[in-house]
Amino acid sequence: MEEFIQISTADHIRTLILNRPEVFNSFNQAMGKAFQSALDEASSDNDVRCVVITGAGKAFCAGQDLKEVTAPDAPDFTVIVEQTYNESIRRIRSMEKPVIAAVNGVAAGAGANIALACDLTIAKRSAPFIQAFSKIGLIPDSGGTWMLPRLVGMQRAAALTFLGEKLSSEEAAAIGLIYQSVDDESFDSAIEELAQKLAQMPTRGLGLTKKAFNLGWDQDLSTHLTTERDLQMAASQTNDYAEGVAAFLEKRKPKFTGS
Repeated sequence: MEEFIQISTADHIRTLILNRPEVFNSFNQAMGKAFQSALDEASSDNDVRCVVITGAGKAFCAGQDLKEVTAPDAPDFTVIVEQTYNESIRRIRSMEKPVIAAVNGVAAGAGANIALACDLTIAKRSAPFIQAFSKIGLIPDSGGTWMLPRLVGMQRAAALTFLGEKLSSEEAAAIGLIYQSVDDESFDSAIEELAQKLAQMPTRGLGLTKKAFNLGWDQDLSTHLTTERDLQMAASQTNDYAEGVAAFLEKRKPKFTGS
C-alpha cells in the first residue's frame, strides 16, 4: 500500500498521502484500491479521530492516469469510474469522522472532485482547481456533477465544467467551493491546527452531523426533522455528550474522547 499511499498517525490524526508524484499523483487501479483500503482502515480504527488527505510532491492529484485508459488492455470506463472513483467517494462521504483535503498543489479532474468530497478543503494559495474533463470530451465524475451545483449553483458549476478553466484557490474559497485558501508558507501549520482541533472534538457527534448532512440532500423537511431527532438521540447517548454537559456545568474545558 505504501507504494501508492503513504500513511502516518499522530495525535489521533491519520494522514494519507497520495504517492505517485512522478505523474502528479494521478490514479490507476492499484492506487485506487490502496486508497480505499487506507480509508477503510482509518474508518474502522477507533483511535483515529480525524483524517487528512494530501499529495506527495508538487500536486494534490491530477485525476486519472491516462496511460491506463489508453493501454491496449485498458479496462472500460464503467470499471474505472466505479471501482477507482465511486468507491473512494462513497468511503469519504460515509466515514463518520471529519476528513480534511489538504490541497498542496493542482487538483484536476477526479482529483479536484475527491478534494470537494471531503468535509473541509484547505488549499495553498498557489494550488489551482481544474474541472479538466471537457478538454478530452468527458463529463465530470467522482461526484462532480452532484457536488458542484450544490456548492456553487448551477451557473457556476456549468462554467467550471464546460470551460475547464483554472480556478485559483482564492477564487474557490470566495465562491464557497472550498473552505479556505491559505498562504503557501502557512499551509502546513494551518492543516495541523485544524486537524488537531477536530481530533480533540466529540468525534461521534461530528460523524452524526456528517450523516445528517448526507441524508438531508434527499429528504423533505418533515422527514429530515425526524432524522435529526433520531441522530440527536444517538448523540445524547455518547460519552462525549456526558462530558460536554459536565464540563459546561463545572465551568471547565471538556476533555472529549471521541466515544
